[in-house]
Amino acid sequence: DDVMASIKDSKWDLIIIDKAHKMSAYQYGNKTNKTARYKFGELASEITNYMIMLTATPHRGDDENFRLFLDLLEPGFFADTEMLAQSINEKDNPLFLRRLKEDMKAFDGTPLFPPRHVHTKKFKLSEDEIKLYNAVTDYVKEHFNKATQKEKRNVVFAMIILQRRLASSVRAVHSSLDRRRKRLQDLYDKAELFDAGEYSVDKYLDDMAENERWKQEEELLTRLTSADNMDELKSEIDILAKLVTLAKDVEKKEVESKLTELKSVIEDSNLKSTGQKLLIFTESRDTLNYLIEKLKIWGYSTTEIHGLMKMDDRIAAENNFRNEAQICVATEAAGEGINLQFCSMMVNYDIPWNPNRLEQRMGRIHRYGQQKEVYIYNMVARDTREGKILTRLFEKLDRMREQMGSDRVFDVIGEIWEGDKSLKDLIMDAVTSQRSMDQILSGFERSDDTDAINRVKSATMETLSTRHIDLHRIMGEQRQAKENRLVPEYIEAYFERAASVWDIQMEKRKDGFIRIPSVPFEIRNKPKAFKNKYGEIINRYAKISFSKQKAFKENGEFVAMGHPLLEGVVDENLKKFIDTTRNGAIFVDPDGEKDGILWVYQAEFRDGSNLTAGRRLFCIYQDNRDELQLISPGIFWDLKPMPSGSRADAIPNLDQDKITTFVLTQGLEKYRAELMERRQRDADIKEKYGIRSLNSLIAKSEEKLADYATKKAFGENVVAATVQKEQKKRDDLEKKRLRLKNQIRAETHLLPSEPKLLGAARIIPESINQTISNEQHSNKEIEMVGMRVTEEYEKKNNRIPEDVSAENVGYDIKSSNENEIRYIEVKARAQTGAIDLTPNEWMIAQRLRDEYWLYVVEYAGTDNPKLYKIQDPAIKLSPERIVEAFRWRSNDWKNAAKG
Repeated sequence: DDVMASIKDSKWDLIIIDKAHKMSAYQYGNKTNKTARYKFGELASEITNYMIMLTATPHRGDDENFRLFLDLLEPGFFADTEMLAQSINEKDNPLFLRRLKEDMKAFDGTPLFPPRHVHTKKFKLSEDEIKLYNAVTDYVKEHFNKATQKEKRNVVFAMIILQRRLASSVRAVHSSLDRRRKRLQDLYDKAELFDAGEYSVDKYLDDMAENERWKQEEELLTRLTSADNMDELKSEIDILAKLVTLAKDVEKKEVESKLTELKSVIEDSNLKSTGQKLLIFTESRDTLNYLIEKLKIWGYSTTEIHGLMKMDDRIAAENNFRNEAQICVATEAAGEGINLQFCSMMVNYDIPWNPNRLEQRMGRIHRYGQQKEVYIYNMVARDTREGKILTRLFEKLDRMREQMGSDRVFDVIGEIWEGDKSLKDLIMDAVTSQRSMDQILSGFERSDDTDAINRVKSATMETLSTRHIDLHRIMGEQRQAKENRLVPEYIEAYFERAASVWDIQMEKRKDGFIRIPSVPFEIRNKPKAFKNKYGEIINRYAKISFSKQKAFKENGEFVAMGHPLLEGVVDENLKKFIDTTRNGAIFVDPDGEKDGILWVYQAEFRDGSNLTAGRRLFCIYQDNRDELQLISPGIFWDLKPMPSGSRADAIPNLDQDKITTFVLTQGLEKYRAELMERRQRDADIKEKYGIRSLNSLIAKSEEKLADYATKKAFGENVVAATVQKEQKKRDDLEKKRLRLKNQIRAETHLLPSEPKLLGAARIIPESINQTISNEQHSNKEIEMVGMRVTEEYEKKNNRIPEDVSAENVGYDIKSSNENEIRYIEVKARAQTGAIDLTPNEWMIAQRLRDEYWLYVVEYAGTDNPKLYKIQDPAIKLSPERIVEAFRWRSNDWKNAAKG
């Protein structure tokens, strides 16, 4: 309540809520029961412009619960479950998108998530380990049952902790027993018993941060006892001393059986020869230290992530694992918030008794960007009580996985259980002999696989969700993004130039990646606001790439806009050179065609709520005749910067108001149409469901009020409070309808802001120089022939060509039909000869690859021009780099066209 009170008057742009299904409400007749989290969801919905709710189990098999859940996103959007069902059937529900990992695919149809293979590695304990296991389990059983009878719940939980440590490793149970013995001995020496307290930590311990949970667990395990007097306490201390001795002997005498099994998994996977990364999970800090010791002895480089580390240290460990260490040993602290998709192999050294953590662990490596098939090994001792239960659980999951055809059972493993018994309860029932092992294991068989599968499908909303995607629209948006994307080559070229200014050494590796051995302090020394926005800039980077595809496929670090290193360089550049940019710049056009000014503006639209609807850069070319033209900012890549201190002739008629008017009329009107198309589509859906739902609810409320009025007129007793409550409900619905109508109106009312001038550049033509031969040089008339021949060919082959040559986007014609799109760069020669691509054209060819075509028209100055077509010239041609272009001689491009 205090948190909600403190934020109720705040305002947010976006709120993202994970595990959103915990915000639940249930309808019982006319009454709605709302959980505290649901009430928080209602508040969050009111104080934010946008809200995203993330959940793996949105539906829970209850249509009304699901409708109330969606009500948090748009209150009153669906009046009833029938209207909600209609939106699902008609595939136009705007409020939810349901995707399962197995269904996610790239645009070429390949799965986004590679398969994962989960194996149970069963092993047997040695005789000495069995002896230790039985002795500790007997101790746990005795004191668990005694504490249960005395209702000392915290002592009960302390025994559960000890049993979990026993299942983790000999080192973990040895250390835990020794710390407990020493602490109880201290209590005995002081002649005092620690009060176990009345509160129960069991219910909230799992939700604590790991460092807090460890601290709490250690307090419980070392200070609490079921002893009522000093004699009982002394007896317990004596037993603990024997157990400590036994554990110490086992740890000294032999290699732990589980460790031997781990070594077998590592050796079978040929980790040393392949250099493959391995992530090992454990729940115990003692086990983590034990594993680190052994792995180093075996010759592996290691790092660790655990709950006592600060987030910055965890991120540093993640970087160390990515770039240097081969094996990372981690506790649950790495189960969330850490991205380790460069690793594809994982071992669960001990199994969490909260099975939902299994999927959290798997999600560290089986996530977006993973390029390899994932292998996960669960270590289970077949001859322990918990091991037998876990073995049967994994067998059941394997059967369900085979029947479902996927491993999504792990996504919602918490939905599989029947009744009130958790996995932890089942294990402790076995440990303390509350039920026999046969009874517990037979319960798995009684729980029908089909029912469990149906519960999984219901929880994942598989039966309700549609896998329909508006691919035509999404492909269009993807296409637009592909055409307009700031290509990696530009970012890399920018970074290379900046690196020379800031003395950042870039070493090219044999595998094509870049190593930066040291980042200068002035780049790394950023204020907290920068770190909060982009993250920490580390001292060195071992394996970076500006290519997303290369970084993802070969486990490198992808550097793009938003990466802290790049943003740090941009930040320093802006500080150092901002005054220089305000003076403008002079560029030379190598083609010798442009003589004028390039103006760069920023403009935006705001909607009726004064929120930014869209923002865009506009580049306007003003030639020496004072004619204006919208042009792609990519033209700067084809221009040569003049040496510092150079001067150029002034251009007359520098009327900035005229440029601003041109941006408003020619640039912003087209942009407004783009924004309105999307916003009008959303508005139509809100009208279809939102307004209709509220009309329906208002009509129902008015029917009730009319019924009350009729009863009152006939003398029936109608409680005034009931009428007032219904009247208030109707008024609230009216307000919601008015608010939604105003929202729709505001979202479709777009007004441009005053365009802002960011900079300007004077462009002067360069005379035809010696690097361009007469046979190669083209003129406007010859170019027009090339364009005409190309367009005729495209029309003849049932594609629609669009001339975009004036926009300087790296190609001249965009030609398409419903099955294909071609980005065509046209080169025409009066006779024949070499051809050049500009740096911009060459970079775009590398970006668009097989959709980029080079059409060469030779003999364009004759009556019989001849067309050559080269698909994906970035692959088929190896250019000769000249001053400001990439050149191919006639034999080279002709051979490529034939190929």
